Amino acid sequence: MSVVKSNAYGHGLVDFSKEMEKLGIDWLGVDSSLEALALRKAGIKKPILVLGYTPEENILEVIKKNISVTVSSLEYLENLLRQNFPKIIKIHLKIDTGMHRQGFLPNELPKLLKVLKKKRKNFMIEGVYTHFANAKNPEELSDTKKQFSLFKESIKIIENAGLNPIKHAAATGGSIIFPESKMDMMRIGIGLYGLWPSEKIKEKFEKKIALRPVMTWKTIISEIKKIPKGEGIGYNFTAKTSRDSKIAILPIGYWHGYNRLFSNKTKVEVRGKHAKILGTVSMDMAIIDVTDIRGVKTRDEVVLMGENITADNLAKIARTVNYEIITRLNSRIKRIYL
Repeated sequence: MSVVKSNAYGHGLVDFSKEMEKLGIDWLGVDSSLEALALRKAGIKKPILVLGYTPEENILEVIKKNISVTVSSLEYLENLLRQNFPKIIKIHLKIDTGMHRQGFLPNELPKLLKVLKKKRKNFMIEGVYTHFANAKNPEELSDTKKQFSLFKESIKIIENAGLNPIKHAAATGGSIIFPESKMDMMRIGIGLYGLWPSEKIKEKFEKKIALRPVMTWKTIISEIKKIPKGEGIGYNFTAKTSRDSKIAILPIGYWHGYNRLFSNKTKVEVRGKHAKILGTVSMDMAIIDVTDIRGVKTRDEVVLMGENITADNLAKIARTVNYEIITRLNSRIKRIYL
């Protein structure tokens, strides 16, 4: 399964999914029914699973488009059972084996199966899955092993009821550090975009697995000016010029996903050289120091994130994870596939 939720981790839901379809992916995983329906509208034919919550009022349209949904609580299941569907609804049961987010607790399964037995003709138990909470450290697998053991026990209960659904547990981290959990299907997200799920996994496996980020984020220089020494820069003058300087304005800011925490801390790439962010990143603009870069002119290309300025680098500066850096890129920014 190619996990393309959250606008394909910031890479563009529809276009990235089309690329995955060309490459022969078996399934697509999304967060919401809105994402799933957008893919169907775009002509995507592959099986789709909504991993998150699907509002009851959206179920009918989802069924018509042959989209599978996650069922993770008895209350939600009972709400669905009250409806009369014109077609069979395909569901994947989410089992809470320890993360305590979505999912049925294993001791709820007998009651769940009893409830489903009454309406089995309207429901197809297509899959059953769980999600690991701590599959990011190859040196510490006890939590993951415990979760996997509970999941296998849950599967036995389900199979003893005469069901044989698709079984899936591993995401990118689990598939790398705990291969026993691959089962019938793997849900690969961050790894498909060329990024590591954690620094510890990268350190141990980067010589065995080649991951290369697929995204380069660029803007342009919209304006250039010369500023004398000692002048304040940007909101609240959080930077001052220490010399006579040449600065450039970038039409990009935190609205676009360029984090305000990057203020005075990050660099961008102009004409193959690094230029420092000066002052506070604004909503729609940022300022860089190009004093030492020869030949700079307006409309020059500026690399905000790429081979030399990675999502991992930016995540460390913002005290977050690479997942957040890429998923928060504004969906209005044009994605160009090469």
